[in-house]
Amino acid sequence: MMPGQITKIGSSAAQFLLGGLAALRSFGNGEKDGPAVVDASRQNTDLRDAVKQWREVFEHNPVMYFMVDPAGTVLNVNTFGAAQLGYTTDELIGQSVLNVFFEEDREFVRQCVALCLTTVDQSHTWEIRKFRKDGSVLWVRENAKVMLRGDGTPILLVACENITQRKEAEDALRQSEAYLAQAQELSHTGSFGLNFATGEAVWSRETFRIFQCDPATKPSLGFVFQRIHPEDRDTVRSTLERAYRLAEDFDHQYRLLMPDGSVKYLHSVARAVRHPSGRIEFVGAVTDVTMAKEAEQRLRRSEAYLTEAQRLSQTSSWAWDVHRQEFAYRSAELYRLFGFEPDQTDIPAKAFQQRILPEDFRRIIEVEREAVRQKQPFQVDFRIARPDGAIRRIHSEGHPVMGSDGEVMEIIGTHVDVTEQIAAKDALHKAFDELKASEQRFRDYAETASDWFWETGPDHRITRISEHADSSSAPPTGVIGLPRWDIPPDAELEPEKWEQHRAALDAHVPFRDLIYRSKDRNGSPIYVRTSGKPFHDANGNFLGYRGVSSDITAAIRVEQAEEALRKAQGELAHVTRVTTLGELTTSIAHEITQPLAAVISNADACIAWLDREPADLKAARRSAEWIVEDANRASEVIRRIRALAKKTEIEVVALDINQVVREAVALVRRELATHGVSVRMELASDLPQVCGDRIQLQQVLINLVMNGIEAMQANVDRPRELAIRSCRADDDDCLLLTVTDRGVGLGKDVKERIFSPFFTTKSGGLGMGLSICRSIIEAHAGRLSAFQNEGRGATFQIALPLLHKDTS
Repeated sequence: MMPGQITKIGSSAAQFLLGGLAALRSFGNGEKDGPAVVDASRQNTDLRDAVKQWREVFEHNPVMYFMVDPAGTVLNVNTFGAAQLGYTTDELIGQSVLNVFFEEDREFVRQCVALCLTTVDQSHTWEIRKFRKDGSVLWVRENAKVMLRGDGTPILLVACENITQRKEAEDALRQSEAYLAQAQELSHTGSFGLNFATGEAVWSRETFRIFQCDPATKPSLGFVFQRIHPEDRDTVRSTLERAYRLAEDFDHQYRLLMPDGSVKYLHSVARAVRHPSGRIEFVGAVTDVTMAKEAEQRLRRSEAYLTEAQRLSQTSSWAWDVHRQEFAYRSAELYRLFGFEPDQTDIPAKAFQQRILPEDFRRIIEVEREAVRQKQPFQVDFRIARPDGAIRRIHSEGHPVMGSDGEVMEIIGTHVDVTEQIAAKDALHKAFDELKASEQRFRDYAETASDWFWETGPDHRITRISEHADSSSAPPTGVIGLPRWDIPPDAELEPEKWEQHRAALDAHVPFRDLIYRSKDRNGSPIYVRTSGKPFHDANGNFLGYRGVSSDITAAIRVEQAEEALRKAQGELAHVTRVTTLGELTTSIAHEITQPLAAVISNADACIAWLDREPADLKAARRSAEWIVEDANRASEVIRRIRALAKKTEIEVVALDINQVVREAVALVRRELATHGVSVRMELASDLPQVCGDRIQLQQVLINLVMNGIEAMQANVDRPRELAIRSCRADDDDCLLLTVTDRGVGLGKDVKERIFSPFFTTKSGGLGMGLSICRSIIEAHAGRLSAFQNEGRGATFQIALPLLHKDTS
């Protein structure tokens, strides 16, 4: 009992002592009241014997007895008591009783003594420490009582029971409990007892802390289930029910969902204890493993990240035990790098070494040995041959780890698969070489080409122009630094063109085939065609234009000559037509004379029908209608002649080729009759239309018919027959029109030159007819061909594209 804890508890030893004292006091009183002398002597003897007996008891009773006066001076102490404190009775008697108490407990002793003095004949008990003569501690349980002596002075009787062992046991238990509580707090492990049948539980302080509830809370199984994470409740309940049903221990983990929303991970183990009554209770421990779980998760995540990072970077890590000559650690990527499965952890180091090319492995050994000797990091590249035959290029770096003896204990390092990097580097070098070759090739092109390349800055001033080896086709000199619109001499002649060009440049849009006049290095006028496109930097900022220019003077000259030739050909074609008309004059006159004669005849008839009495109006009307028809026919003939003679530009329209044939034949009908030539027209029906100029195509047909008539003039032994056919070509992409005669035909020399200008077999011919005809047909995207017939005569074939082909 600690100071201040005073209880009124009787003690057999103290009562025994007090009983002896009472006897002594009775003896004292007997002397004062003494009866008879004999009796008194006997009583005195008995009393002395009793006192002696009580003294013996007092001295040898294993209880410390003290008699103390109100001032605290020891009046008497039994031998056992003095020996318990390491003193003799003489060393204690007459001394202050406080001398055997600790300084800090003496005030409590004074209070206890004061209490006893104020409560005479009442016993008081307390527990307190004393220290022995040798300084050791002695715990005692003191039972004290104040009695009055015969003279009325108080005396304090104290019986002390040695409770040192109990106190030490209690201290040890408290210390053990404190250690256990501290250990539970440090280990985050609480203890519990659980009666599953009633749901009652007993928790340690740490268990309350783990569940974050007030220690005043009465723990129960229901409260535990309130805190268990909803996803784990069924599992926990099933575990507890099974353990209770089978009276077996359990060991499980589950989560708590705390009031603030956080989650705790708990590991709970318990032992099933069966009581004599058959009741099953669980006694166990619950550990907060949240930090361990989170650390485990972080470690797993970190390992997963490291593994993934090594896989992505194709970097493996390892540690090499220098003394054992064996791997101390190998990452999963190292297995994959050498073509092993990562779960083949029992693969010896030799298996890895055997996959390194022998000459590289010997070099690695030397590098490692030198690194260990120098205690320095190292780098080495080597090759490995994988089971599939693939050769991988590896870059390895190692760093020595020193032991406590200062020597290299391990080497930790990395292997990086640089096969792709080396391949990419080689490819880059190759691409760079190819780029240089390509640049030189294009430079050669630029220097040898007739075109020249140029570049302008953001202000459209020429900044670069390709060098030219050929001075005759070199670009104009002195243009570097000039704006583009200041280079050509025709800027003032064609201001509108250059204004549009400058607007395009200011808008930073590409331009193409701009043709302008300029001057070459010799000052001679030239025509230049140029194209360009803007270029920008990586941020989209306009940097200028790059383009190419060509000297097209020759082409322009050719085009101008061709235009002049086309114009001359047009003039010649017109002349040819007029000449043809002259030759056809007789036929034309006949064509016109016939309807005019019919008009006159019908007019005379009409007058005669009107002069009759009575006039035959019906017949007169019919004659008048015939007059109109013949006049229209004559007008149409004149229109066709005028159209053929008219000098007009080509007029391309959709045409029925059969109709073109019939109109042309109508114009030469008289010539055919005059020369006794029959015409057989085999014109296919439902032919698609062609696109062309009616007059020019008629000119070609008339020319071919007239040639056929002339070719058959010498025919006396065979009929003079001309066949005109129209059909669709077998390949179905054009229409064929043929004119076949039975004349003299085409000799080899004639066939090769028949379409050449000024070539003719006629004595008075110009030799331009067929040349012009071919030009006309080719202007219609067609072909004009000549063939020798198998028998006699020749065939001229015209192939014209179909209308739908052109418009598709």
